[in-house]
Amino acid sequence: MPDNPIVLDGDSLSIKDVIAVARDHAAVTISELGRQRIAASRAIVEKVLAAETPVYGISTGFGEFSTIFISRHEREKLQRNLILSHAAGVGEFLPEDAVRAAMLLRANSLTKGYSGIRPQTVDKLLEMLNKGVYPAVPCKGSVGASGDLAPLSHIALVMMGEGQAIVNGELVSGQAALDRAGIEPLSPGGKEGLALINGTQIMTAVGVLTWFDACELMQVADIAAALSLEALKGTRAAFDPRIARVRPHPGQAKTAANILKLTADSAIIASHTDCHKVQDAYSLRCVSQVHGASKDALRRVMEALTIEVNAATDNPLIMPDTGEVISGGNFHGQPVALAMDYLKLALAEAGSIAERRISRMLDSHLSELPPFLTAYPGIDSGLMITQYTAASLVSENKVLAHPACVDSIPTSANQEDHVSMGTIAARQAREILENVRYVLAIELLAACQGIDFLLPFVPGTGTAAAHKAIRDRVPHWDEDRVPAPDIEAIYQLISSGRLIRAVEEAVGEISAY
Repeated sequence: MPDNPIVLDGDSLSIKDVIAVARDHAAVTISELGRQRIAASRAIVEKVLAAETPVYGISTGFGEFSTIFISRHEREKLQRNLILSHAAGVGEFLPEDAVRAAMLLRANSLTKGYSGIRPQTVDKLLEMLNKGVYPAVPCKGSVGASGDLAPLSHIALVMMGEGQAIVNGELVSGQAALDRAGIEPLSPGGKEGLALINGTQIMTAVGVLTWFDACELMQVADIAAALSLEALKGTRAAFDPRIARVRPHPGQAKTAANILKLTADSAIIASHTDCHKVQDAYSLRCVSQVHGASKDALRRVMEALTIEVNAATDNPLIMPDTGEVISGGNFHGQPVALAMDYLKLALAEAGSIAERRISRMLDSHLSELPPFLTAYPGIDSGLMITQYTAASLVSENKVLAHPACVDSIPTSANQEDHVSMGTIAARQAREILENVRYVLAIELLAACQGIDFLLPFVPGTGTAAAHKAIRDRVPHWDEDRVPAPDIEAIYQLISSGRLIRAVEEAVGEISAY
């Protein structure tokens, strides 16, 4: 756990902070400014609760029931019933890091001071987070407008001692989880049920974690492409910085620089400098253009997520400076949905071009390497079927990459007649990322096998470091064996960050975007 806690004020939470809490279990506190903001907005809600004026979600029902006035003595029950009735999620539970990120993001949004929640309620949410009480949140059930209502309700359930939670890896009842941590259950006050569940924090949490991993994956994509370039005896000419200079997309220039850095001092490339090939196939020659476009997409996605991490996504919003309570639509997840659909495309394309490089290395008519990278063709099949697996994953990604946000469907008796499906987009982006990790693992497996056949010529400084990191865990294929463990071992090298670290120790930083 990091030594310094993350301090929330509603405005300055970074993606790096989210990762520190979600992955490294950093502690979280609220700043004095944040407490002042929370108290100021709550004071306005208390005035509304004392009055008999209908205000959405405070003294009225929700959605289609917004025209029904709720009497003063029933308003706390209204908030409890809201959480109970909206906890309708289904499917597998979200990973713990996504739940931790969502709890953090919800607390940060509440700390902005536009939600009218009590300070002790935000404290309870953070107490659960800091003490390791993680609500069990089903991953499906949000349409991404009116916020992530169903999954956020499963978080709020545990705050009340209901539902289920995970403590030290064990699934227990919400009440048992609170008892173990010494936390008193919450009795939500006026507007608090709505404030806890009306936001985009699930889609944003999954999106931030996926984006962070996607940045590392694009570094791996460049490493894999550089190894494939060497295995296929390609040329470095296509990565001349002057090419990117006349088409100055930032990602293209950074990718070209990565490939040149990785393949520097390559004896393999030097061995065929004067060969008959004038130019390589697109999957090699256009790496900087294709990978670069995906990196540019990552940068734009980051801009959207950085805004959303520090946004107030509640409804209605409490305006402390004027005392107004304004109904709006900040819960609508369209900004995140579009960003996640864009991320899906960027990742899917990185996998698509990688599969083409795999196919090229296995085809002896194109590669000038042994068929399917085996020294004993016929009796051995070599890496033949690994390309089938890569093709399957790439094809699955084509289906997952269909934009989720174009598939709106009305809810709440047509009161909520356009929704974002942003949470679906974020989950699909995560699935695509995992598929591309495996595709790149297969490319790395094939490229290292191909480079082995080019001895005594050795690869460049960065590619040699990658080759060694892989060969330390996966030996050369002398004869047929089960490839699945080899693919999994390289996948673990990728997902753990060890492959990137090994390469960067040899050549310095590899740009992610």
